[in-house]
Amino acid sequence: MKEFELIKHFFTEQAVKRKDVLLGIGDDCAVVASTQNQDIVVTTDTLVAGVHFPLETSPRAIGHKSVAVNLSDIAAMGAKPSWLSLAITLPEVNHDWLAEFCLGVFELCEFYNVQLIGGDTTQGPLSITITAQGLTPEGKYLSRSGAKTGDWLYVTGELGDAALALQHYNGQVSVSSDSVDKIQAKLDYPRPRVLVGQTLREYASSAIDLSDGVLADLGHICKASNVGANIVLNAIPLSDIMLDTLLFDDAINLALSGGDDYELLFTVSEDKKVGMETAVSHVGIPVTCIGQINSSKTISTTLNNKPVPIKNIGFEHFSTKS
Repeated sequence: MKEFELIKHFFTEQAVKRKDVLLGIGDDCAVVASTQNQDIVVTTDTLVAGVHFPLETSPRAIGHKSVAVNLSDIAAMGAKPSWLSLAITLPEVNHDWLAEFCLGVFELCEFYNVQLIGGDTTQGPLSITITAQGLTPEGKYLSRSGAKTGDWLYVTGELGDAALALQHYNGQVSVSSDSVDKIQAKLDYPRPRVLVGQTLREYASSAIDLSDGVLADLGHICKASNVGANIVLNAIPLSDIMLDTLLFDDAINLALSGGDDYELLFTVSEDKKVGMETAVSHVGIPVTCIGQINSSKTISTTLNNKPVPIKNIGFEHFSTKS
């Protein structure tokens, strides 16, 4: 099967057909209708085999995660995902692999009403690049640069399970057999917090999605907002699996620096704190206050009201730090 036959067979037919897509897959460019009083947010992420996922990862999980990490970026901006483009590089054309990969892509697209509108296919080492676009009411998008001294620092969900799954896969820790599937699902099938992000538009002063770890990603907020922060370590939300598998210090360190959570980290002013918690409770995703923004321009951590040193800063490409 050659390139254009592959595109027609695997990617042209899909369940989502948005009315604002005037021209989709098959031309030099896709055409989407502009929307009055809406801003468009755009993100691009690349996943490389052996770097962003183990080589043995199921194709369905690769497809799901490729879309999910982009939708997580859209969520962090408070936007509603709308369209995406997919560029995939394949070592060879494997029909079974592609069918499973597309299942992972399209089941998430269908859930969030996102249409695949174009892309590219090439031959080479396995990698997937997705560009996703979303819509938000004009001037209502979230960014990293709005945090103010005194704002409260929150996260969604629980932290560290995906990193724990990767450590288990690499033989660094041993997770009980009845828990492995649960944490593996966190690594392979992250759930982008799209509805939470849209809810936060009216409340959050800044937001970011957690891809590289709390310390690294909070650092981006602090730098963009010209502020500092203190994290209360005993407030970090950890799963029972994390606490059963690791010593508390190791669990906290992994939650802060492990990455791959794809939860939202955001700040809220004192006067909007209660309203935010009430609004997000209707979405059904737990949020936890883990600290506060200050004017120090550095990140500090405390445990039981006592300062403790930071061990790791998180993942960064082209760095030996992890």
